[in-house]
Amino acid sequence: MEGAAAGGGIVKSIYVYPIKSCRGISVSQAPLTPTGFRWDRQWLVVNSNGRAYTQRVAPKLALVDIELPTDAFTEGWKPTNKSYMVIKAPGMAELNISLSKPNRTADGVSVWEWSGSALDEGAEASKWFSDYLGKASRLVRFNEESETRMVDPNYACGHKIMFSDGYPFLLLSQGSLDALNKLLSQPLPVNRFRPNILVDGCEPYSEDLWKEMTINKLAFHGVKLCSRCKVPTINQEDATAGPEPTETLMNFRSDKVLRPTQKSQGKVYFGQNLVCKEPITEGKKMSVKVGDPVYVQKLFTSCADAAA
Repeated sequence: MEGAAAGGGIVKSIYVYPIKSCRGISVSQAPLTPTGFRWDRQWLVVNSNGRAYTQRVAPKLALVDIELPTDAFTEGWKPTNKSYMVIKAPGMAELNISLSKPNRTADGVSVWEWSGSALDEGAEASKWFSDYLGKASRLVRFNEESETRMVDPNYACGHKIMFSDGYPFLLLSQGSLDALNKLLSQPLPVNRFRPNILVDGCEPYSEDLWKEMTINKLAFHGVKLCSRCKVPTINQEDATAGPEPTETLMNFRSDKVLRPTQKSQGKVYFGQNLVCKEPITEGKKMSVKVGDPVYVQKLFTSCADAAA
């Protein structure tokens, strides 16, 4: 592929998911922050006990559309009191959430192993999500001034996230998606897998072995093969679940197949979790853009050698 780095390819698409488990936004560039791409998983829908809702327990979140101002992905852009996130869903009126941070807090918010306080987006947002999901809900925003959520130090020390499952970035290749789709009776779109970075121009599953790479002169490390949960089995157009792609992936992408010397836990892998090794400081312009070459500097010798 023209312009592709040897073995690495180029950035084909970038996706940011402002509200965890809701639809992503495809963007041409995304500024980096210490927790991942700007706006990624900054908001979370929680139940009456403050526990995170995800598509695993609330599949209707798959149908919630998010819009941010186009300029929100420009380096250095700051929201004004007229900047909003617009939320849409079938049968619901639009909900506008100010990008200025609310002054209300919600204590006892939890997602996976983490718990802490968050910023509460208020009664209107609570009613909207409660009505839509049919159960008590609140919309909260990560409070980076008071809270820190660290990545698992067994895989990457010193890195932070907001409400992502575990890591700041998820990378997937078009080659891997195409190879999987050849095995499926119904090809699946990329939104089933919720990557942040989709790379084209490399061999299927080559991203498994990418240990160190640069994108737009920024150093990234592959720190963990992405073990897939139930979400890829949920149709993002109608919120219904089926057996695929997990059933097919289990045949050739399971830990038993890829990591035969390790104890099998029935996991399937698709994509690579990344951290950015560059120090991210205020005022320093750092973005990943569609079309950026991906240069791979160091490889794992095999999937068994990679962390998972």
